[in-house]
Amino acid sequence: QVQLVETGGGFVQAGGSLRLSCAASGSLWRFYSMGWYRQAPGKQRELVAVITDGDKITYDESVEGRCTISRDTDKNTVSLQMISLKPEDTAVYFCNRRQREFYWSQWYDYWGQGTQVTVSS
Repeated sequence: QVQLVETGGGFVQAGGSLRLSCAASGSLWRFYSMGWYRQAPGKQRELVAVITDGDKITYDESVEGRCTISRDTDKNTVSLQMISLKPEDTAVYFCNRRQREFYWSQWYDYWGQGTQVTVSS
């Protein structure tokens, strides 16, 4: 019922920047968070950044100061601006939306297909 479409991945030199965007569509509920996770080969998927419907933002320590997450409520999008990229940032980046219809309802998770980010040294 929810589709997430990611754009912005690609190849970049170390020290460069990328902007990832995710557009959500479908049955979107009022209580939600949207964020970005990443997964490198042989590693677990890890949080990069997340933003809630109340604009509470959380960053992983590995990207603190190098990433900025933002959302556009009218467009149902979330973006991740990444600067000073490092080779260790190389991973598949996944957009995530977690939502519930009511405050007391259960949460539902949805994932995008992922977009590859490759940072060369």
